[in-house]
Amino acid sequence: MYAVVKTGGKQYKVAAGDKIRIEKLTAEVGTSVALSDVLMLADGATVRVGKPLIAGASVEAKVLGHGRADKVHIFKHRRRKHYKKSQGHRQHYTELAIETIKG
Repeated sequence: MYAVVKTGGKQYKVAAGDKIRIEKLTAEVGTSVALSDVLMLADGATVRVGKPLIAGASVEAKVLGHGRADKVHIFKHRRRKHYKKSQGHRQHYTELAIETIKG
């Protein structure tokens, strides 16, 4: 069984036992969170698609930790114009362990 959930403006395909990194949540490490924006549920040959969400469905997950991703380098350059600009960014994330899918 797997589900497609939406959080932080992105969609993730998750199954029980998976570990995923999502946009940072304000939950403490070790606590349980419920992802209630379930877009699709699949169990074998049965597939349920929401319009846009599935009512009553949720995904339970445990917060494993918080961190920062690898640096993304941004370099802008205009040839022959003496213009060079360099920036960097590290995005914050929350790591989750998917426990159960309720639907």
